[in-house]
Amino acid sequence: MAYKIHILGAAGAGTTTLGKALAQRLDVAYFDSDFFFWQQTPDPFTLARPKDERIQLLQEQSAGLDGWVLSGSLCGWGDAMIAQFTHVVFLRLDPHVRLHRLQLREVERYGDQVLKGGSRHENSVAFLAWAARYDGGNHSLRSLRRHESWLKPLACPVIRLDSTHHSVEALVNQLLPLLSPSNAR
Repeated sequence: MAYKIHILGAAGAGTTTLGKALAQRLDVAYFDSDFFFWQQTPDPFTLARPKDERIQLLQEQSAGLDGWVLSGSLCGWGDAMIAQFTHVVFLRLDPHVRLHRLQLREVERYGDQVLKGGSRHENSVAFLAWAARYDGGNHSLRSLRRHESWLKPLACPVIRLDSTHHSVEALVNQLLPLLSPSNAR
């Protein structure tokens, strides 16, 4: 079967890590929505690409491929891809664990720049505050509520996983048997 799988969840839930591992196991292409959403600038994740350019770039890169895995959120800009999905994976993670991972990731990516007085400190503080609003946020931002609403009308199987107590390998092993056309929500 040609898999075209979209993995979404909150920032820091592990969608990128799971997406890469699953794509490798299925031997298909891997894409991260951040590559399409954000322009590649010296100061990353600061300048969004225009919506029509995002979807055009994503469609061009995925066109003609027998299968792929796409991680990240497409809510608000990527609905043109929905008809191609064979499966959608909704990945959850305990909010405290997720926010701790994001703090560590910020330091890993940017080092001392995220510390008070550093060149990325304000961006990092704003990003972490935005990410902390996921579980209680409304439809105006990337939130649990918005993701749940986005998932409801999908025609393909939606698989829900919790990555709180599972390794990436365990999640892939849990997911593989569920990748069938008959899998229910």
